[in-house]
Amino acid sequence: MSGVSYLDKLLDGVAVEWKPLDEVSVKISSGGTPKTGVAEFYDGNIPWLRTQEVDFGEIWDTGVKITESGVKNSSAKWIPANCVIVAMYGATVGKIGINKIPMTTNQACANIELDKKIADYRYVFHFLSNQYEYIKSLGAGSQTNINAGIVKKLNVPIPCPDDPQKSLKIQAEIVRILDTFTELTAELTA
Repeated sequence: MSGVSYLDKLLDGVAVEWKPLDEVSVKISSGGTPKTGVAEFYDGNIPWLRTQEVDFGEIWDTGVKITESGVKNSSAKWIPANCVIVAMYGATVGKIGINKIPMTTNQACANIELDKKIADYRYVFHFLSNQYEYIKSLGAGSQTNINAGIVKKLNVPIPCPDDPQKSLKIQAEIVRILDTFTELTAELTA
């Protein structure tokens, strides 16, 4: 049974409205890469995420750190903790993650800061993770890249859209169930 089938079952009997990500988000952005030949831009203390580190889980640190000068002299931008991150380029296209600390990212990451009054970030994370094959199929070009425009138009099911409090309670319960399922699956396969 696919993850979408699980979500369908969890939403059974609940009014649902499918909304594009750009309608349930405060901001959707991508980052940038400081010029690689400039040593003063690297080996700092600012976490800088690359898509090879986005792999359907929580991101607590990054393999590369940049400097304040690297941020100022590039398109790299700070994003707050708990953004849903979608890898947009190459071999990792469609993979999803959640940054658990504030960080910067490269341009291959779509960083989704959700509107907390509409959508629970873990709910959107679970939904998009279960849409991996579909998101990947939207890619074009030799590396099957997607872009921020595609990410902004991805639809997510929002339960009880006319009652935000009830909607968020339902989303939180679905997150609790799926987090528990994920933990149990990990234990069984370890």
